[in-house]
Amino acid sequence: MTAYLEHKDLANEKISPERATQIADGVHRTLEAVERATSEVGRYSGDVKLLAATKTRDVGEILAALDAGIRTIGENRPQEVQIKAEAVKRLAVAAGIDDLGFHLIGQLQSNKINKVIPWVDTIESVDSLAEATKIATRAISHERHLNVFLEVNESGEESKSGCDPTRAYDEALAIAALDGVSLTGLMTIGAHVDDEATIRAGFTHLRELRDRLLATGGDGLAQCRDLSMGMTSDMEYAIDEGSTIVRVGTGIFGERAFI
Repeated sequence: MTAYLEHKDLANEKISPERATQIADGVHRTLEAVERATSEVGRYSGDVKLLAATKTRDVGEILAALDAGIRTIGENRPQEVQIKAEAVKRLAVAAGIDDLGFHLIGQLQSNKINKVIPWVDTIESVDSLAEATKIATRAISHERHLNVFLEVNESGEESKSGCDPTRAYDEALAIAALDGVSLTGLMTIGAHVDDEATIRAGFTHLRELRDRLLATGGDGLAQCRDLSMGMTSDMEYAIDEGSTIVRVGTGIFGERAFI
């Protein structure tokens, strides 16, 4: 991460008009694709929120996406949240944007929790009751209340993080009972394969898990409605399977120069 920061100033607030136009075009194309996919499966316009995945993108690039209509951003790295959040929020307010959603969509180590709590409103990458409990405790100490999603490793790929699907139901029930956080959704990363049926199966299982949780009528579960699933390459499948949030980076900003 240190080497990466030496190559790009993430706090940079100024980009060229040409770059701003590229990003705006990416936002508009992606919004149109989301709307088209939503309509084609008989869902209502606005059912699916577009989250701009802003890993490696600087403040100026993020502002261009906001200017083009993005209202939810997602950062992968707590260190990037720290570098960019204050400026992004300040510039958003100056632009008249008062409904900016700021999500953490990457893994969160215990020693980094305090770094993100002042800035984000939602942590999508919670993979266990233990992690949720730590976040809840810190949120209370900061006099904040955060939304959390339980991340489920539906693909079973060892390279992916997330709760084992066999434990997800019980973990979600326990997280929903915590003070300091609200369980407002579930998240997964689609299987990294070319087989459509395999990709869809993971999305379908996550939706069914969400529906099981809602059906309990239990305390803290009525608001667990969001399904964050689908990215640039598989968002049409995810939308067909019930996604309410798609996380798109490349489709908006282009290929990343850094990992």
